[in-house]
Amino acid sequence: MPNSFHCQSWIASILFAALSIAVMPAAWSANHREAPLTALDTKADITDWFAFVSYDDPTKVTMILNVDPVLEPSNGPNYFPFDPEILYEMKVDNNFDADEDIRIQFRFKTEVRLPGVFTGFIGAGSGVPAPANSPSPIPPGTPIVPAAITALDGLGSAGLGLRQTYTVTLLKGHGAGARTFDLSAGRKLIAVPSNVGPRTMPDYAGLARQGIYDLGGGVKVFAGTVDDPFYIDLGATFDSINYRPSAFGSGIAAVFTPSQDAEQARNFSADDVSGFNVNTIAIELPITLLTSDGALHGAGDAKGVIGTYATTSRPRIKTLPSQPGGKSALSTSFVQIQRMGNPLINELLIGTGDKNKFSMSEPKDDAQFSSYLLDPLLARAINAVYGGAVTIPTPPRLDLAPLVFYAAPICPGCTAAQAGPLADLLRLNTGIPPTPAAARNRLAFLAGDNAGYPNGRRVSDDVTDISLRAVAGVLNPAFNVSPNNQLADGVNNNDRTYQETFPYVAFANSGRDSRHVDPSEEACIGALTLTLAPCPIH
Repeated sequence: MPNSFHCQSWIASILFAALSIAVMPAAWSANHREAPLTALDTKADITDWFAFVSYDDPTKVTMILNVDPVLEPSNGPNYFPFDPEILYEMKVDNNFDADEDIRIQFRFKTEVRLPGVFTGFIGAGSGVPAPANSPSPIPPGTPIVPAAITALDGLGSAGLGLRQTYTVTLLKGHGAGARTFDLSAGRKLIAVPSNVGPRTMPDYAGLARQGIYDLGGGVKVFAGTVDDPFYIDLGATFDSINYRPSAFGSGIAAVFTPSQDAEQARNFSADDVSGFNVNTIAIELPITLLTSDGALHGAGDAKGVIGTYATTSRPRIKTLPSQPGGKSALSTSFVQIQRMGNPLINELLIGTGDKNKFSMSEPKDDAQFSSYLLDPLLARAINAVYGGAVTIPTPPRLDLAPLVFYAAPICPGCTAAQAGPLADLLRLNTGIPPTPAAARNRLAFLAGDNAGYPNGRRVSDDVTDISLRAVAGVLNPAFNVSPNNQLADGVNNNDRTYQETFPYVAFANSGRDSRHVDPSEEACIGALTLTLAPCPIH
C-alpha cells in the first residue's frame, strides 16, 4: 500500500523519553461501549468522532460528535433525547501543545409540549377526529390525533410533543483572555427527532433537512437522531477476533483477497450496527476560525494542522429532588465523563483497568498511558489466534508514534519542536483537499487517499480494517506486507448511503420499517450495489 507511515529519528527519541518500560495489559474494545463507566452511562458515551475537510468546500472543516450507542429505531415512546444535563464539547488544539485552544459547546433543553399524550410524537394525515361511534363524553368529530409531523416548529409541528432545543457557544483562548461567542445568537435551534415512522412523519428526510441551520459566517449546525454511520462485524470482533473464514478467499480468517480488498461497497460479513440509530451533533466551520493565525495554509505548512477531540461532561454534584416531579439541583462545575480522538487508542490499546481514567483525563497528560503503545496485547492476540500467520513488530512499537504526535505524513511541515507531547488527538491537515467521491477509498491514507483517516476521519473511512492493520504493524514498512496489510472484518461499507453534503450522515432509520442484518440471513448487501449475498456464519 502506498504512503506508508514512517517514524523520524526525533519521534523515536521523544517516544522513548515518554514511554515507560513497564508493559501493561490491553484489551479489545469497540467505540460503542469502550469503557466501564460509559457502559453504565450511555448518554455520555461518545460512539464516534469525525473531523474532515468538507467535501464540497475545501475552505471549511466538518466535525461530527456521535453519542448514545446502538439506538433501536422502534424503541418508543420517548425515543432518544439528548441529556440536558450533559455538556457536549468539540475541542481543537492549533499550537501543538495538545491543550485545546478552541471549544465548541452544545447544551440542550427539553420541552414537553403534549403532557397528556402517551408518546413523544403523534400524528396522521391532516389530523384524525373521533369517529361516529366515539363513546361519551368525547363527541364524534372531536380532534383526537393531530396532523402528521411535517415541521420542527409552527404549522405542522403540533404532534411534536417532545422537542429539544439547543445552543452553540464557541470559546477561544484560556483564562482571563478567553473570548466567548454565542453562535446560536438567540436562534431557536431544534434537534431533529427520531424517525418514528411514515404515518407520523411521512416526509422524514424533508423534516430532517429543516434541522440544518445556517448560523452565518460560514457556520452550519445540525443535531438529532441519525443512522449510525459506523460499520463492523461486531459479534465476530468481540468473540476473541473470530472473523468468518467463509467470508474470505484466503486460507486465513480475517484476510481479504486483493479483489475483496478493492471492494468499496460490498459487504462479505454482517454489519452488526446496521439498522441502528445514534445521536449526532455536527458543525461545519471555516478553517480560518480554527487555525492559530486565522489563515488558510497549504498541506506542507504546519500551521494548517489541527488536533481535535470531543468530550462529554456532567455536573460535578447533583442533588435529587425531595418531592416527586421536582427538579434536581445541579452544580455549575463539570467533570469529564468521556473523550475521543482517534478511533484506535482507547478502543484497541488502553487496558480495561485504565479506560475510565483515560476517558476522564486530558490528551496533554497522555504520557501516563504511553506504555500501552510499547507492546499492545491486541497485536499479540492477533498473532496468537491466527497461529503465528500474522507476524508483528518487536516492541517497542515506535511505528504507532504518528498517531500520537504531530508528525509526518499528516504534518510533513512539523519540526521536532512542534511534535508536541504524546497525546490522543485526531489530527487533521486542513491543507489537504477533499477527495472526490469517485476516488475516495475506504482504507483512506493506507490506500493513497490522503484526505481520510488517520488524517482526520470521514464518515465512510473503514477504521476497523485500518486499525486492525495498524496494530498488526503496517505503519512500519517492514510489516506492510501480506497478510498484515490484508486484515479485514469483512464489512466494507455502511448499510445506508451517506450524504455528500453537510451533515454527511444518513438520516435516521424508520422506527416502523427498520431492520437489522444478522449473520445467518441473506442480507449482506452493498449499500451502493444493492446486491444480495448470504452472510456467512462459519
